[in-house]
Amino acid sequence: MKNISDIIEAHLKRSIQQSGAGMIEVQRSQLAELFQCVPSQINYVISTRFTVEKGYVVESKRGGGGYIRIKKVSIPESDELYYRRILELIKDQLSQAAAEDIIDQLLEEGKITSREASLMRIAIDREQLPFASSVRDSVRAKIMKNMLRVIFFERGT
Repeated sequence: MKNISDIIEAHLKRSIQQSGAGMIEVQRSQLAELFQCVPSQINYVISTRFTVEKGYVVESKRGGGGYIRIKKVSIPESDELYYRRILELIKDQLSQAAAEDIIDQLLEEGKITSREASLMRIAIDREQLPFASSVRDSVRAKIMKNMLRVIFFERGT
């Protein structure tokens, strides 16, 4: 059985998809009422499941007429622009969670196959990188950048 966070996430993604504009505006209190949960549960779902790494931009306005705007980021036409955008996210360190979000986004956008996604997940897994966390995140960033370079510029050669 799915937990409440999964249900809220699915609802929001479905709403974004059905909007036609790739964007929705919601009120935290209305969502909390709809799902019979506390508003902080809505905050948790939005802050963990709708990140830049997952291809979303979230804006919020607090107050009585406040809203949360969730927008699915459109992917640049060029693989080079897409590659550069991902490199901006990675920088010099990359957590396992952020790396997995990027892999999920690549898979969702059709940039990689499910087999490539599985290989990437294994390569960046903390169990495969037996270092202190700061070193591990740095090594993971380098591994991810190299895998992305191959995916975007050396495919089929």
